[in-house]
Amino acid sequence: MLENYLIIHKSILPDYYDKVLAVRHLLEEGKVREISQAVRQVGISRSTYYKYKDFILEPSEMANGRKAVLSMLLVHETGVLSALLTAISERGGSVLTINQSVPIHNKAAVTLTLDVSGMQITMAQLLDVLGRTPGVENLRLIAVE
Repeated sequence: MLENYLIIHKSILPDYYDKVLAVRHLLEEGKVREISQAVRQVGISRSTYYKYKDFILEPSEMANGRKAVLSMLLVHETGVLSALLTAISERGGSVLTINQSVPIHNKAAVTLTLDVSGMQITMAQLLDVLGRTPGVENLRLIAVE
C-alpha cells in the first residue's frame, strides 16, 4: 500500500497542490460554503481541485487524525470482514460506520469510517496491516480528519 506514496518537499511541486489544500482548509473552517467560491478565492479551477483533492494529504492528516475513511474490495468469504475488523480493533481503532455493497463476482465494495484517535500505531502502519489481511484488495485511504 505505502509503495504508492512519496514524501516530496513542497518547493518542487506546482503551486496548485498547495492551493488544493487551501481550498480544503477554507471549506473545513467554514470560511466559504461552496467549492466554486473557494477555488475562485485561491485561484485554481474546479477541475483541478476535484482531480487532486483525494490524493493530497498533509503529514499531520496522516499522523494525528481522529477519523479516517477507507475504501476496499473484500473477497466474499466467511471471516474476511471479521478479520479486518479484528485487526483494526487490536490496534486501538474503532469502527464508526461500515457500508458494504452486495457481492458481485465474489467481491464486495466496502467503505469504513474509523475513529483512529486511540490507535497505538500510525495510519501508514494500519494501512500496511490491513492491506496484508487475506481477502482485502484495492485498499485506499480516502480521507483523514
